[in-house]
Amino acid sequence: MTVTEATDEHVLSAEAARALLAGAPWKRMVTLGDSVAEGIREPVTGYQDLSWADRIERTLREIHPDLTALNLGQRDLITAEVRETQLSDALAFKPDLSFVICGGNDFLRPGFDLDVVRRDLMAIVSALRNQGSDVVTFGMFDIAEAGLVPKKYAKSVSAATRALAQLTKEIAEECGAVYVHFTDHPLGSDLSIYSSDRLHLNARGHAFAASEKVKALARHLDEKQN
Repeated sequence: MTVTEATDEHVLSAEAARALLAGAPWKRMVTLGDSVAEGIREPVTGYQDLSWADRIERTLREIHPDLTALNLGQRDLITAEVRETQLSDALAFKPDLSFVICGGNDFLRPGFDLDVVRRDLMAIVSALRNQGSDVVTFGMFDIAEAGLVPKKYAKSVSAATRALAQLTKEIAEECGAVYVHFTDHPLGSDLSIYSSDRLHLNARGHAFAASEKVKALARHLDEKQN
């Protein structure tokens, strides 16, 4: 049986997503980061060709028709470049909900320094939190575990992915942000969520990623209310 968005157990329907976020307060959503933030993807038959950010924006707009959203994501940027080129615009936008995803390009380049990534990612997340925005960060999928990396690089890529995920989780906890852990999700090894470039998610992957972030936001709302 061919899986489609309507039958995919890993994807929330639009109605289910809206129900989970009913009563959500957010009306100004910003997305910062690299190609994952930008929404690079390939279409998949049976799935709407939307990025994860598009999907979350659509859900929140159904709750608040006056929602304003800004996506600053741009492919190929390292964390320092995201901080340098996007943070000031994000702060000027005065978001109440911010998504931050970067770091993957850092370890794909020579001279990867986890301490430098920590410094810049902390600066981004803390600035947004200090301005009053809820912030969502996430640990990347381990594409090495999915067999998408040549064997000679697999161990180093997997180790770097996990180190970045742990760093991101620590920063989220320190700053009071929401962290979503994709790195060890079973679907991460399913090739049907990836694009043919063997790096980015396809439309199914984005639908799944959006669903997990909506669930995390719903949990965050419950925690704030209790």
